[in-house]
Amino acid sequence: MSPSFYDELETRSSDQRAADLARALPLQIARAQALQGYAASLAEVDATAITDAAALANLPVLRKSELGKAQSANPPFGGYTAKPASGFAHIFQSPGPIYEPGGVDHDWWRFGRVLHAVGIGKGDIVQNCFGYHLTPAGMLFESGARAVGAAVLPAGTGQTELQVTAARDVGTTAYAGTPDYLKVILDKADCMGVTLGITKATVGGGALFPSLRAEYADRGIACLQSYGTADLGNIAYESGAMEGMIVDEHVIVEIVTPGTGNPVAPGEVGEVVVTTLNPDYPLIRFATGDLSAVMEGQSPCGRTNMRIKGWMGRADQTTKIKGMFIRPEQVAALVSRHDEIVRARVIASREGEMDAMTVRIEATGGDAAAYARTVADVLKLKGAIEVVSPDSLPKDGLVIEDQRSYD
Repeated sequence: MSPSFYDELETRSSDQRAADLARALPLQIARAQALQGYAASLAEVDATAITDAAALANLPVLRKSELGKAQSANPPFGGYTAKPASGFAHIFQSPGPIYEPGGVDHDWWRFGRVLHAVGIGKGDIVQNCFGYHLTPAGMLFESGARAVGAAVLPAGTGQTELQVTAARDVGTTAYAGTPDYLKVILDKADCMGVTLGITKATVGGGALFPSLRAEYADRGIACLQSYGTADLGNIAYESGAMEGMIVDEHVIVEIVTPGTGNPVAPGEVGEVVVTTLNPDYPLIRFATGDLSAVMEGQSPCGRTNMRIKGWMGRADQTTKIKGMFIRPEQVAALVSRHDEIVRARVIASREGEMDAMTVRIEATGGDAAAYARTVADVLKLKGAIEVVSPDSLPKDGLVIEDQRSYD
């Protein structure tokens, strides 16, 4: 695990952190007010009065659906960035589509803190198994590796036998990717009779189940998870203490009643709303749709910032499977592709230590193979297809059902 802290920000006193925020937050609100995207919502706000999370709670929440509408009217970023699209190093597209900017300035997404917490640094070679195509996950972790001085093998996803061969040949010491794909690589290595030198792992894009973490520990691999989004970058991360997730030093996290901007009582579960201090992309009270809760006290590791309990589900039906979000509107698009489909239901489950997806389709006949191709096209994932007769699915309002246990 990390032999030291990433920087002095992690161990600030509560008074120092509050004073620093009181200086930085009004500047960020003023930056946002200068942008077209915030012209209406923040026009009457006194930026100098927004100095802490309590003051932020009086401002409106920005939801991804609103961001999407703004981007459709004013592509690609909807008037929410401080630079034009050509001023960024990268432009990404996430499902929706939603477009996100990316930078190559020092640790633009602030993932160096994440990698440092698990002990990744100079001398390490990180096998980065997050995707590099359109979506930014690969670049988030690559920028973090660059910040801590580690080399990167940009492996992306799939081709597991080649992943094993590359890890052996280049001397991979660390893994970055979804929690369950590391097990796929390790199991393939066992089948090939290959011994890998991976001793550290930083994972995201899905839940790290206790049984899977224990299996990695048994193999001598320290595995910590982080929580971030394409829009916001790093939000929170685990330290070696593995007691909750420590909030990143350049965001403000609020926990609110889902569907509102009203903070919940301390310790209660609610929706994660984040304000980032990134001057290039000043998202103010951005609603993630994720559920979490604040943990009392300070981390035993010595880091002093607020902790949250980690990802505790979705405030809506949007569900992450194999690192990809599946949204209700995607299920609706699936249904609309075939006239004979009445309804569809996506079910997320576990098979061993892997995420699994089953799509149950109410239809009057039809071709399961054709449905499978449509599922892969619309949902961007492959899954088992079950064709059932009309009126077979429960009438409970769910189009996405998550059967996984997060205990």
